[in-house]
Amino acid sequence: MGHGWRVWIDTGGTFTDCVAVEPRGAVRRAKVLSSSALRGRVVETEGRMVGVDVGWPVPADFFAGCRFHPLAAGNDGVEVERWEEGVLTLAEAVEVEIGERFEIRSPEEAPVLAARLVTGTAHGRELPPMALRLATTRGTNALLERRGAKVALFVTRGFADLLEIGTQQRPDLFALAVRKPKPLYERVVEVDERLDAEGGTLREPDLEAVSEAGAELVSAGIDGAAVALLHSYRAPEHERRVAAELRRAGIARVAESAELAPLIKILPRAETAVVEAYLAPVLEDYLDGVAAALPAAEGTSLHVMTSAGGLVRRDGFRAKDSLLSGPAGGVAGAARAGRRAGLTKLLGFDMGGTSTDVSRYDGDFEYVFEHRVGDAHLVAPALGLETVAAGGGSICAFEGGRLKVGPESAGARPGPACYGAGGPLTLTDVNLLLGLLDPERFGIPVDPEAAEAAFERVRRALADAGEATERDTLSDELLLEGFRAIADERMAEAIRSISVRRGYDPAEYTLVAFGGAGGQHACAVAARLGVETVLVPADAGLLSALGLGHAVVERFAQRQVLTPLGELGTDGLGELLAELGEEAVAAVRREGTESEAGDEGAAVEVRRRILHLRFAGQESTLAVDLERDGEVTADTVRAAFADAYRERFGYLPDDRELEVESARVVASTRPAAEARPEQPPQPFDAEPAAHRRARFAGATHDAAAFERPALAPGARFAGPALVYEAHGATVVEPGWSGRVDGSGALILDTGKAASAPRMPGVESGDPNER
Repeated sequence: MGHGWRVWIDTGGTFTDCVAVEPRGAVRRAKVLSSSALRGRVVETEGRMVGVDVGWPVPADFFAGCRFHPLAAGNDGVEVERWEEGVLTLAEAVEVEIGERFEIRSPEEAPVLAARLVTGTAHGRELPPMALRLATTRGTNALLERRGAKVALFVTRGFADLLEIGTQQRPDLFALAVRKPKPLYERVVEVDERLDAEGGTLREPDLEAVSEAGAELVSAGIDGAAVALLHSYRAPEHERRVAAELRRAGIARVAESAELAPLIKILPRAETAVVEAYLAPVLEDYLDGVAAALPAAEGTSLHVMTSAGGLVRRDGFRAKDSLLSGPAGGVAGAARAGRRAGLTKLLGFDMGGTSTDVSRYDGDFEYVFEHRVGDAHLVAPALGLETVAAGGGSICAFEGGRLKVGPESAGARPGPACYGAGGPLTLTDVNLLLGLLDPERFGIPVDPEAAEAAFERVRRALADAGEATERDTLSDELLLEGFRAIADERMAEAIRSISVRRGYDPAEYTLVAFGGAGGQHACAVAARLGVETVLVPADAGLLSALGLGHAVVERFAQRQVLTPLGELGTDGLGELLAELGEEAVAAVRREGTESEAGDEGAAVEVRRRILHLRFAGQESTLAVDLERDGEVTADTVRAAFADAYRERFGYLPDDRELEVESARVVASTRPAAEARPEQPPQPFDAEPAAHRRARFAGATHDAAAFERPALAPGARFAGPALVYEAHGATVVEPGWSGRVDGSGALILDTGKAASAPRMPGVESGDPNER
């Protein structure tokens, strides 16, 4: 496998990012719209032939079979017959004007289009053998937009209203009109069966009634089912028999709660099963479309990123593990960037086109085992992420007597106003109008006049509401900066939720800014948090895709325990952890382990051992990490729990029995070693390529503009400044200075930061320690 292509693709709500390594080792990069489209501008036209100005280094006939769409038209477009040397030959003549913007839409999924771009493979031709790693927000978007399958819930008789009732918690305590979201399932069917709390059978399931209900649902167009029966985590046989009967009745996809989440509490188990049944067809169709484009050749594989930041093969990927797939790639990339810079305490700040994802990294990933996405509550391992609907495509408007940024997004189509497809004013337009972005550096043609027209519509809305009738009352610059400030505060608040509210001081961390828009807001967000150092990695605009290339193949093994620690004892703990370790390692090996270099047979290790503990009689648990190696005793577990409890709550109750609620073991392939310069580079003052008038930090500046590729290790400069690269820009505010370290990362700081926490032995040790 080491001799083929290695392709890493992250599909977001607006853009799909791709990083690929050729068989000879050269790196290629691409960014396409997630609507499977590329955009350009018409430069000449004659009959069926259209000359275009684009930045796509692709071979002849690359677009044959795709469709040409002028952005101003609302039709289905025209088929492309040929592409050669900047000229498109269309199936029929189309009326377009010189300078008009267009897009070419591929009938294939966006990751396939990106793979064709980086490999130079024309549409309709077979891709070369490749090890493809994919992260996607397809499941998340389908959940939030309610575009899943029609499913039914089969639940123990008497619990038909279980998901409707939920936990009875009010999402907004002071809301006068509470609007409950509609359940994801179309129908609910009660199963006449019952287990006791220990898993013993009280009443066998009525399978004949289940079969009749299944046949009726099939005829009604229901093609999926979730089965969640009381106490099935103790004895899953009833669920298995019901599921088998439903499959025989013709229901294609059946999700069993005890298989997906074999843990106590029927409500989250049932919700997880419903999400799995609801989203599985969407994810399967999407992955089938990607897999169908890959060659059936030796050296080809498809791994997908899970919400927990690990990779699994396509056939082992479950919808419940997909909802944070895209953001997880960014966390992996931020962790690697921090390791290369020798930093251990990181706050990930991934600002893309649709949303911003934030995370905390302190030597290893922070996991959660129950999480909520939209209206769905899931029992599935995931990275401890917080997402806020503030990205480059977030719509900026005046509504209800106030300025707002998001949560609505312009997405990939129509996109921001400056994309020329009739989109609204967005944060990208705001940054463009403030002079922070250079219209000549976008990967797609942009129209500043369209951004100005969209801004003028917002200005008129303010005037119509009597909020600002004179420009002297609220200048254009102040209004634009106001939109930026709103977005900055929303993103800072998301970071506070994963740091301050969990007892961590952001000032002790480095902010890792990435994503297409992260660098534009990094200094402003850091200042709101008291963070003194910002790290902008190389390839920051593609870091989520790059993170996929350095992620590991990973699997979890878990067990519900519900046993007092004293009763379990040291021997019981050892046996439990050993069994789970063997189970997790075996699961990784079954994946067909693969190293970062693409070689089969990578080393597999137990990376984390986690016990969820609580005092007897409590419901909530506290996760305690155990040493990866070495003996674990009841006494060492008590001591670890005491330390964790004191750190979280500030005190420790006396003489309380501990209960082991559950245990989890994480096994993964071992990450490859990364070389890092041991000595910092010799500093020198960088010369700006130009100066640019831009408005930020409350003033208009004649900012020094630098080209990121021209900044060699050791380069340093002071703000105000702008740093441009292929897929992003970084705003360095006054009072901040920038330098390039030995790893090629851009380090911004205020000069007030204490020495950043470093890895033990970082001068000569292994920077890959997770």
